[in-house]
Amino acid sequence: MILRSMHSSLVIRHSSLELMLIAAGEVKLEVVLWEPKARPLRAAALLCHPHPLYGGTMNNRVVYRAAKGAAEAGLAALRFNFRGVGASTGSYDKGAGERKDVAALVDYLSGRYPALPLALIGFSFGAWVGLQVGCHDPRVQALVGLGLPLDIYDFDFLIDSEKPSLFISGTRDRFCQREKMELLARRLPPGSMVSWVEGADHMFTREVNQVQGLVRDFFRAQFEGNHRR
Repeated sequence: MILRSMHSSLVIRHSSLELMLIAAGEVKLEVVLWEPKARPLRAAALLCHPHPLYGGTMNNRVVYRAAKGAAEAGLAALRFNFRGVGASTGSYDKGAGERKDVAALVDYLSGRYPALPLALIGFSFGAWVGLQVGCHDPRVQALVGLGLPLDIYDFDFLIDSEKPSLFISGTRDRFCQREKMELLARRLPPGSMVSWVEGADHMFTREVNQVQGLVRDFFRAQFEGNHRR
């Protein structure tokens, strides 16, 4: 394990994981970067966790398993805590500040991996915040939304995105009526797909293995043949 200070950020390395505090405007964000041991890397993905006020953190099991799926597909995976969560400074900002957090970390990944395409994965609140940034940033080339809470937030911004996208939804998600998800699916561009996980609730309580596999397979298909050392 290596512990050092770099550009006012705390860096801890352990095996394939790197724990850091990264300056992001007026806040510092706690992040964990997971680089798969297999080389070369195919892309880099940023993962956004559920609502900070309801226990959402980067250690959420769905976020962790989605990161694992991305790593299995050959992507570096960056999980982070939104402002005010864990060791991240600042406080909850109703989505506005959280979008700034996402944008800052897209900048970080782009600088760290300038030759690689980027992807964005968001779960629940993290999907609402993160996908807004990912849709409009040309460096982000693929999107994954997990448990889109359509009963709470407006996701119509996805309709205008031509980027390859995967949306994973449980048939028993209490924050996403199936009818609403199917209506949105009919309005999405051809490069978007919806995968239903039968019997899954909002937290994919018993189906997290399926989520991991769907994420892995999606990224393998999107970034197959894209290799950078």
